[in-house]
Amino acid sequence: MAISDLSTESGLPASSIYYHFGNKLGVLAALLERTFQEFHAQFPAPSSFADREPLERFEAWLTTACASLDQRPDYLRLLLAISVGPQKDAETVRTTVRRIRDSAHRSWVEALAPIFAPDGGEEDEAFVEQLAVLGRSMTDGLSVTHSFDGMSYSSHVASFVALIRGLADQRGRAKGVAFDVSGA
Repeated sequence: MAISDLSTESGLPASSIYYHFGNKLGVLAALLERTFQEFHAQFPAPSSFADREPLERFEAWLTTACASLDQRPDYLRLLLAISVGPQKDAETVRTTVRRIRDSAHRSWVEALAPIFAPDGGEEDEAFVEQLAVLGRSMTDGLSVTHSFDGMSYSSHVASFVALIRGLADQRGRAKGVAFDVSGA
């Protein structure tokens, strides 16, 4: 879409669009920013479920988050399309996308840390970081799956929660309590 098309659709003179957004990539970044603000205003923070055990908190957060994504599948599709499209290298677009992805990553870390790094620790925190990347990658991939196969985000909650429960059991943190698994 050209600036002239945006001008026609919005009823604003092209000079106003250039003044406020710089170019059409600025418009794209502003659209992404607005979509992010609207979506995240209703998106649950993991801390919203702080009254539950860590694994229950994680499951409640992921269930609610996926339900929100099911209601707005266009959000992640837009983010991914912009992230890999020809405009991905434009500074304004890259900065906006990076901030949104960093926000998602922080949510995953906040949801996973009480399970796998309740007392901190460099190794546990590194594990949480890896799982956060995996979780974010899962939702990214599900946006493609949703587009082509019509599968919902929510339909994958149980299997991802089972994976996290299995890892927690393996690491001795099934109840969110760090157990000494070294035998010392």
